[in-house]
Amino acid sequence: MALFTRRPDAGSYTQFYNIGLNKTVLLVGLGNPGEKYDGTRHNIGFDCLDNFVSKNDMSDWIVKKDLKCLFSSGQLGQSRVIAIKPTTFMNNSGEAVQAAMSFYKIALENVVIVHDELDIDFGNIRTRAGGSSAGHNGVKSVTQHAGEGTGRIRIGIGPKKPAAIDSADFVLQKFSTKEQAQIPNLLRETSAILSEYIYGGQLPAETRNFLV
Repeated sequence: MALFTRRPDAGSYTQFYNIGLNKTVLLVGLGNPGEKYDGTRHNIGFDCLDNFVSKNDMSDWIVKKDLKCLFSSGQLGQSRVIAIKPTTFMNNSGEAVQAAMSFYKIALENVVIVHDELDIDFGNIRTRAGGSSAGHNGVKSVTQHAGEGTGRIRIGIGPKKPAAIDSADFVLQKFSTKEQAQIPNLLRETSAILSEYIYGGQLPAETRNFLV
């Protein structure tokens, strides 16, 4: 049985009201739009949200031009869940996050960002609320436009190989063949973390390893 109840599409700008629901949460996957970026390390946030939306019977992705994102919604337990993938390109991701938060009246503490993290080794996922951007331009943009203190699910994509490669080039490469074999485990673990957050209401500071 699906965890989410599919809602009819009542139009691009239907306001959601929390009648009988505890809260509305916003899940944000970071990445770059366009086929040329599919499967790259920098787009793992998009991939994680795609998996979560499909596994939980949320609505199909639709374009929200004024909110600068692709949009999906559903209900999990007592929470309204809104998922977005910014269409602004990575460095301006915060514009879409700010727009969605404002339109749907979502508090900063109910926002979770899923993104790649070069400083964390592949195989590890670290969760926490707030913290520095660690040089990640997408996270930096979210902080600038929406504020500091969102929940963060940080997907390890490091270390760089070869070490001398430019970081910008490395993150825009596709995962290695060995890493690709572990992607289903990564997606499954991230989906579990998101579900636990929505049901439990907190994102603990912890590290999980998904390698098998």
